[in-house]
Amino acid sequence: MQSRDNSIFDSKLLKSALKGSFKKLNPFALYSNPVMLAVEIGSIITTLEFAFTLFSHRGSPIWFSGMISLWLWLTVLFSNFAESIAESRGKARAESMRKTRTEVMAKKLKKPSFDSAYDMVPSTKLQKGDLILVEANDLIASDGEVIEGAALVDESAVTGESAPVVREAGGDRSAVTGGTKVISNKIIVKVTSDPGETFLDKMISLVEGAKRRKTPNEVALEVLLISLTVIFILVVINLSALSIYSVQSVGRGTPVSLTILVALFVCLAPTTIAALLPAIGIAGMDRLFRKNVIALSGKAIEAAGDVNVLLLDKTGTITLGNREAAEFIPVGNHTEQECAEVALMSSLTDETPEGRSIVVFAKTKYKLRVTEVPKNAKTINFSAKTRMSGIDIENHSYRKGSADAMIEYIKNLGGKIPDDLQQKVEKVAKAGGTPLVISKDAEIIGVINLKDILKKGIQERFQQLRRMGIKTIMITGDNPLTAATIAAEAQVDDFVAEAKPEDKLKLIKQYQEQGYMVAMTGDGTNDAPALAQADVAVAMNTGTQPAREAANVIDLDSNPTKLLDIVEIGKHILMTRGALTTFSIANDIAKYFVIIPAAVASIYPQLQILNIMHLTNPYLAILSAVIFNAIIIPILIPLALKGTWYKPMPADKLLTYNLLIYGGGGLIVPFIGIKLIYMFISLI
Repeated sequence: MQSRDNSIFDSKLLKSALKGSFKKLNPFALYSNPVMLAVEIGSIITTLEFAFTLFSHRGSPIWFSGMISLWLWLTVLFSNFAESIAESRGKARAESMRKTRTEVMAKKLKKPSFDSAYDMVPSTKLQKGDLILVEANDLIASDGEVIEGAALVDESAVTGESAPVVREAGGDRSAVTGGTKVISNKIIVKVTSDPGETFLDKMISLVEGAKRRKTPNEVALEVLLISLTVIFILVVINLSALSIYSVQSVGRGTPVSLTILVALFVCLAPTTIAALLPAIGIAGMDRLFRKNVIALSGKAIEAAGDVNVLLLDKTGTITLGNREAAEFIPVGNHTEQECAEVALMSSLTDETPEGRSIVVFAKTKYKLRVTEVPKNAKTINFSAKTRMSGIDIENHSYRKGSADAMIEYIKNLGGKIPDDLQQKVEKVAKAGGTPLVISKDAEIIGVINLKDILKKGIQERFQQLRRMGIKTIMITGDNPLTAATIAAEAQVDDFVAEAKPEDKLKLIKQYQEQGYMVAMTGDGTNDAPALAQADVAVAMNTGTQPAREAANVIDLDSNPTKLLDIVEIGKHILMTRGALTTFSIANDIAKYFVIIPAAVASIYPQLQILNIMHLTNPYLAILSAVIFNAIIIPILIPLALKGTWYKPMPADKLLTYNLLIYGGGGLIVPFIGIKLIYMFISLI
């Protein structure tokens, strides 16, 4: 899905967010944010006192109670605006996705056959389990699984990637998404979603931030904020009683007015982080979406921020994916030319990328030519059981496969194993290559070195993760020697060689039992158990339906390295939340030095020692603090949406950095801001 980075200054977004801000003034809409609900109740109280003062001419000065009421309402509106603008960005992206969803007619088959009769039905009438025929230039009517045939599919409407992809039955690339288009050939698709529950429908719902569920950390932080709010309510109530008692006993000053008490509560309550917290979470979903990644829950993003173990497949994640032939190594008395000829013949009908690379390498370097495959040739396809492939031509058998499989094969034929075979196999493996042994009839001729190529910059990415305290583990089906070499070259922390699906599941459980948060990627049905167990499970959009259902994050680009980006974004979101929480709590301290002496100095002149900013007019001092408390919210909205500056570092250094920058900043900025506001309003 192509995503546009909607600026917060976009006029349409601002207009939509402004409307949403006023709609959220409804207490029933604000109940999910108890701190701001308490501020709204305070705004109502001060407004009523303003009306009372206006008609009775008793209590606080009319201008003071009026201005305090106005700025308290603005505080609530600014908080609503922060959440609304984050929601508006998500809704704008969701709207662009809706435009890709079209009502199409589907060819509903009566039998699972290309020759079967079919009925034309609207896509909204399709049910899970229905079979549909999709031919060239047809839109796929619903999410499903290819059960027959293979086709080239244009998925740009969902992924934004212009290059078409192959979808075929019986493999790990059998899942198709509703709204994508078949370019060539035809397929039979089994529908896997009921109407309104397609992958695109789910994405639209998830992208609309208003429907995002709170994560456990957000809930914990909200409990803390509510607790602080309750404490400050009790403080204000006790301060009111204390002021009345003190005036009666000391005989000087006046009791603290209701307007001042409410202003004191609002300035001391953690309003800044309470206002920005929803925006931070929604913006996190949006930031992932800009990476073409859909998080199926807020919990998945949070878990990504807490991840400390990453399981990564070697092929396609650490290496480029398709290994290429780099060398033909003869064994025994055979020559390099003989080795090239046998390698070519064994790969003549091999359509895998590795097989084609062997043919190209033999033809290019050794000038070998084979015009066509003989009609009587018999292709031997690779299987997990035999672990070899090849071809039989004119009473000759050409084979290539793993070393142990080929050794067993030759022994069964009564052939002899060359003395130098094991040495040369180990040499290739130690160099990071994949050794394939080749034979002609019952004789081993040599070894093919298939070389893995590391992705550019992958070492630097792993170094960043290490600085963040994350352990990286490479999972591969390669032999231990090859795996060890690639792991060392890529600079991962650990590796598991010759891994089977059950090994991945077992490894994840082991780390989770030790208290680690584990993330992994997968795209095949055999990855589904491990994906379901992982704390952060990233499924490829091109993967099978079971893999996508087991995951809690979907990568629309089907790029396994996105896992690294997802973890970094999760860390970034947690850091932003922590930094703004630190700033919010720290900036309340300055307000103690403003409101407390202004509120009770007439009763206790000794407290003027706290008036370090020398604010001589108590009413203007309190108003300045309330104004600063309100305007700091919109000032911090861009930071909440974009995230704080982020650099991978250990947790202890991150804590120190946050305390220095946001804790120190939270202490200093309010003193400067309140003083400047006081000076300005004193002039007018």
